[in-house]
Amino acid sequence: MPLKLNLQFFAGEKTEKATPKKRQDERKKGKVAKSQDVNTSILLLFSFIVLAILGSFMKASMLSLYEYTFTEYIHWEITTNTVMQVFKEVMIQLTIIVAPIMIAALIAGLTANIMQVGILFTTEPLKFDLKKIDPVKGAQRIFSIRAIVELLKSLFKIVFIGLITFTIIWFYKDEMMMQSLKNAESAISFFGRVTIMMGIAATIALLFLSVLDYMYQRYDFEKNIRMSKQDIKDEHKNVEGDPLIKAKIKEKQRQIAMRRMMNEVPSADVVITNPTHYAIAIKYDEAKAAAPVVVAKGMGHLALKIKEIAKKNDVVTVENKPLARALYQTVEINEAIPEDFYQAVAEVLAYVYQLEKKLYNKGI
Repeated sequence: MPLKLNLQFFAGEKTEKATPKKRQDERKKGKVAKSQDVNTSILLLFSFIVLAILGSFMKASMLSLYEYTFTEYIHWEITTNTVMQVFKEVMIQLTIIVAPIMIAALIAGLTANIMQVGILFTTEPLKFDLKKIDPVKGAQRIFSIRAIVELLKSLFKIVFIGLITFTIIWFYKDEMMMQSLKNAESAISFFGRVTIMMGIAATIALLFLSVLDYMYQRYDFEKNIRMSKQDIKDEHKNVEGDPLIKAKIKEKQRQIAMRRMMNEVPSADVVITNPTHYAIAIKYDEAKAAAPVVVAKGMGHLALKIKEIAKKNDVVTVENKPLARALYQTVEINEAIPEDFYQAVAEVLAYVYQLEKKLYNKGI
């Protein structure tokens, strides 16, 4: 008994890699190996690149809007129509200014997700599940090993990225101090360049960390979807079907095919026998086929059954050992006989037709 329990325990251990079906089922539920840091880093990288390229255009557009507001809009009479017009024009200008960043963010988000999980659309994570608000499980998630790992990762990212940004600030500290002696436009331009530089440097560092995080997320995902040997057996049964049930189904199908075959014996023209080992029932209908067709065949007990049905239904039985054996091994049920057997089968059928003719004449 202890040995049996130990075997059951080991069979239940999650030691096997997930099967393709398991992976597909998890994917349909929205459970995939994915790092949010990859999304964030690519999003920031795209955004800072757009700022670096279109920063001057965005600055000029904002200054133009600012000037127009205090040179034109400020003199307008306040009415419902003018307020709506001002609101509409300002929103259009702001949309033009912000649109490049929004488009870059959208492209970055799609790119990051496709890179990690491919094209995937599922509503499964949005379904209401009481387990998600279970306080006990919530506490287990908060104080789990994964939560501790995520905390350590966040602290490391803050320290690492903070160190990079501090290094850049320290490098430009002297120039920063000198900006107090320059005009506002020059100072804003300088701090804008430094900010973009810090952003791109921090984003590159985050991108490097995100690759490591993705590798960890993939490892953790693979570990969580592992299967036990029993899980694999159960899945195989569900996919392929229980072997016992499949065997019963096959036996049922065999019985149905056997009954159908036996029902064809009474309509046969002749049964060629071995005489005891083989029995081949042949039917020839010129309107349906160009050659005689094997409608039933059997060996041993089944051959005896075919001969018994043939006898009850006055179907002629002809003994021809070589022909019976050859037809049994060569031709399947409901198949026409090959040309090699035309001569031998034709002779048998001629004999049967001649015999039936004599019997008919005697009956007259």
